[in-house]
Amino acid sequence: MIDLRLLRENPDLFRASQRARGDAESSVDRLLSADEARRSAVQQFEALRAEQKSMGKLVASAQGEQKTALLARTKELSAGVKTAEARAQAAEEELRQAQLALPNLVEDGVPAGGEDDYVVLKEVGTKPDLADLRDHLAIGELLGGIDTERGAKVSGARFYYLTGIGALLENALLQLGIQQAVEYGFIPMVPPVLVKPESMEGTGFLGAHASEVYYLQNDDLFLVGTSEVPLAAYHKDEILDLDGPRRYVAWSTCFRREAGSYGKDTRGIIRVHQFNKAEMFSFCPPDQAVEEHARLLAFEEELIGKLELPYRVIDVAAGDLGSSAARKYDCEAWLPTQNRYLEVTSTSNCTTFQARRLNVRYRDADGRTAPVATLNGTLATTRMLVPLLENHQQPDGSVRVPKALQAFLGRDVLEPAS
Repeated sequence: MIDLRLLRENPDLFRASQRARGDAESSVDRLLSADEARRSAVQQFEALRAEQKSMGKLVASAQGEQKTALLARTKELSAGVKTAEARAQAAEEELRQAQLALPNLVEDGVPAGGEDDYVVLKEVGTKPDLADLRDHLAIGELLGGIDTERGAKVSGARFYYLTGIGALLENALLQLGIQQAVEYGFIPMVPPVLVKPESMEGTGFLGAHASEVYYLQNDDLFLVGTSEVPLAAYHKDEILDLDGPRRYVAWSTCFRREAGSYGKDTRGIIRVHQFNKAEMFSFCPPDQAVEEHARLLAFEEELIGKLELPYRVIDVAAGDLGSSAARKYDCEAWLPTQNRYLEVTSTSNCTTFQARRLNVRYRDADGRTAPVATLNGTLATTRMLVPLLENHQQPDGSVRVPKALQAFLGRDVLEPAS
């Protein structure tokens, strides 16, 4: 939800943002119109109600014909107040819907365009020179670590089992991420993965991507696609005392329908319906959000470096941002068998967009309350197993374990299952 005062003062800023996203500028005009209609309707209602109250005082002291006339006017006002109140409520709902339809204002400098219009900010590491490549699924099966056939048998396409060393490797990866975050002062969390509609709506996940969300109709609850949702809603309707960023890191299972993605990355565990993730989340004063975004990106890069993976960082184009994000950076690890980079982490600055919807505020230096900024970032996730297995594979089918993971696994090489 955007700042209405800023919209009134500079609507062209939001029109430019919509153009950069490739979205309709009419959403801006609709919100401006709804804002004006709501203010007018509320003003009319309040004026009639004030007259009604003053008329009540006059009636009490009036007599005879004057009182009769005042009573008639009071009756007219009563009906008018009811009508005006209904109009104000309808205008309020139209304003709310118009606000929900307008995505966040993109940050200055975000590349315009769609999915392919990102800007590469850096490339790090050396791509391995490997012969006789096996992809991550072939390696996982050789290690006895990934079983997609039984996953499909039990649950359907895009489900899988991590077995033996596969389960241990995922667990080690997530523990490494949590350990790193805690060392930097993050508060560890295990959040609920079923949330109410207002939590999902408040974080911006019931817009264009609503079809990707699992919904339990009988319970009116959603399965989260990321723990960003329960973390953002954790302080809903609260006023925070913030000296600086308040950071959380959550370990959770995530669920995505992957609607519209059929035919993409169908082999293995790249694009699946269920996975585990350690997610960073930060509440901070808005004037610290850009700096905090850079920190979250640095935390992600540090973890990928510990996994000894070649990667690149991209500045995601406006048209590929979610509705809540003002800017997003992706870290993409090298995938040798496909000769391309694969997204493994994302970090987004959502400015005050989510906090306005969820009513999360803080007290500024003058003691006034204002919306906080919220930011999120993937730290470790199941998908990281894909480049991990491929980049560290060896000719005999074994996989070298990065030094940072060796203490969690108790070995430096993963050997093929007998």
